[in-house]
Amino acid sequence: MPQPLDRIIDQLKREPSRTGSIVITVFGDAIVPRGGCVWLGTLLDFFAFLDIDGGVVRTAMSRLAADGWLERNKVGRNSFYRLNERGRQTFDTATRHIYDPPPSDWTGRFELLLIGNGEDRDAAREALKNAGFGSPLPGVWVAPSGVPIPEEAASAIRLDVSAEDENGRRLLSESWPLDRTADAYQKFIRMFEPLRGWLARGEELTDADAFTARILLIHYYRRVVLRDPLLPMTLLPRDWPGSAARKLCGEIYRGALALSEQWLDRHATTEDGPLPKPGVELSRRFEDA
Repeated sequence: MPQPLDRIIDQLKREPSRTGSIVITVFGDAIVPRGGCVWLGTLLDFFAFLDIDGGVVRTAMSRLAADGWLERNKVGRNSFYRLNERGRQTFDTATRHIYDPPPSDWTGRFELLLIGNGEDRDAAREALKNAGFGSPLPGVWVAPSGVPIPEEAASAIRLDVSAEDENGRRLLSESWPLDRTADAYQKFIRMFEPLRGWLARGEELTDADAFTARILLIHYYRRVVLRDPLLPMTLLPRDWPGSAARKLCGEIYRGALALSEQWLDRHATTEDGPLPKPGVELSRRFEDA
């Protein structure tokens, strides 16, 4: 395994367990584009590369199923999993945020949502955070106009505000912790820059290394970018590191993609045999980066 990848795995081991989060990354990034279903044994093989015990993985899978993220289908002694409808909807939104180019047609206006104290407030708050909304005050959420509003917040009161005046810009500054987001992007860049350099020198990866690098890359990148509202560049601080982080992520992702898909071809199965081939949308990820 390449030394830069070893260092990333060592960092992962020093953090609190995020096995469930990595499972969701595997499904959303690699399994959904290829039919959406995979054998538990495939996941166990992958997590062995990360030195994560199979019992920990099984526990994470059970929790994700109990929480309504995954569905299990048992065929004989083998278990097969897929994202359920809730998981698919959540990751469909996240997919656009992670892989698509940042929006360039901003109108200068913002969505302002007012969330009441109903019993579904917690679900709405979490969905809005994941959709890139910021909150300057309790119950108040804001995002650039055109950002899709999650179903969980469909009952919110919607207002339209301008960012051109001083009050609008103050609203923005108090809605998102941009300093923390910038720091998180810088940390991501420091973590993955050695791997980019290693690939740029023409060093070879095994297909297992490529799949591991791809999943850990998206695991760490999505933790930052899903909290980034992807504001227009005119509203961001000078030298905003989000652009550099996206470029780095795109380069590594494209460099590892073909080999990582070979690992899936060789090791991943569904109830009906090998995974279906991915659609063309997979090759278009990060094509602007």
